Amino acid sequence: MAKILYEVKQNQNQYNAGYGQWYAKVRALETLNTRKLANHISEHGSIYTPDVVYGVLEKFRSCLVEMLLESKKVKIEGLGTFYTTLENQKNGASKKEEYNPNKHMKALHIRFLPEQTTEENISSREFIKKAEFINVDSLLKTEDENGSGNSDSGDSPTNEP
Repeated sequence: MAKILYEVKQNQNQYNAGYGQWYAKVRALETLNTRKLANHISEHGSIYTPDVVYGVLEKFRSCLVEMLLESKKVKIEGLGTFYTTLENQKNGASKKEEYNPNKHMKALHIRFLPEQTTEENISSREFIKKAEFINVDSLLKTEDENGSGNSDSGDSPTNEP
């Protein structure tokens, strides 16, 4: 089962209804760029070299943007659908004929809706069932107990031979 690391943080926003409460937040180990993802895909028994996979991913990216800019949704079976939404300025036009995109549109967003079919459901409530959750604090305690923990942030290099 996949392992998701999380840490528990206290809500420090005094204007939020959950102020002072404790909530889990995902801790990512790293962000894979396109090249690293291509290498990973290639290592999964693929007949394609990392360079070929990288080329396909780059072409996918450029074609995805192209299709979205042509008012099309893009559905990747088993993953989900990419689509666009508009964000408007707070004060809209008072009359339909006065609406001006240059004045009233604020942003064009790319959105993603996870696959929700029964076979490949990765929507939020189903996706959570596919993972095991590990509190980062428990890993740090284990390192400290084994003597491999470090009192500083771990960002400084060591001078070990």
